[in-house]
Amino acid sequence: MNLTESIAPKSDQLNADDLMTGPRTVTIVEVRSGSAEQPVNVVTEEFGPGRPYKPSKSMRRVMVSAWGADGSKHVGHQLTLFRNPTIRFGKDEVGGIQISHMSHIDGPLKVSLTVTRGKRAPFTVQPLTPPRPPKDESGRDWLKELAETECDADLISGLGTAARAANAGDVILNVILTAYREAKNPTLA
Repeated sequence: MNLTESIAPKSDQLNADDLMTGPRTVTIVEVRSGSAEQPVNVVTEEFGPGRPYKPSKSMRRVMVSAWGADGSKHVGHQLTLFRNPTIRFGKDEVGGIQISHMSHIDGPLKVSLTVTRGKRAPFTVQPLTPPRPPKDESGRDWLKELAETECDADLISGLGTAARAANAGDVILNVILTAYREAKNPTLA
């Protein structure tokens, strides 16, 4: 039995305790205004509008440094969030959420952040490596099969569907698409 669901906090926002089982990579679907105390609500695909990530001022500074101040341009970007148990609230270590990785940055991003009154320290965020597209491991010779269609649009269409399903590369898919268009409208050739 997985106990993760049983320890999830009941709350209207993403909490550090949600990340006790490890970091989570989330995709931003909306950035909206919040309250005066927590002015930014980052709605993610993974947690939805009922549990937005409400970044601390320091993490908002990191986001602005990386992606700019216009929150609407953050949509589609990704963050890897983790629970840092050493984050303080006043004199107590209560834990909090920080960003470890971000999409749409070219290399490590170092931002100087306030850690205590009058004291700053560098905070580094790593680039989030995008997932590699699946590779075509079908072993099929798409160009040979295209030649065997003898310009039959229906056969080319079926070949294109199979190539797309097998994750054939963009070059192969474009060649098949061009052949399909030419077969449908021979005056283009």
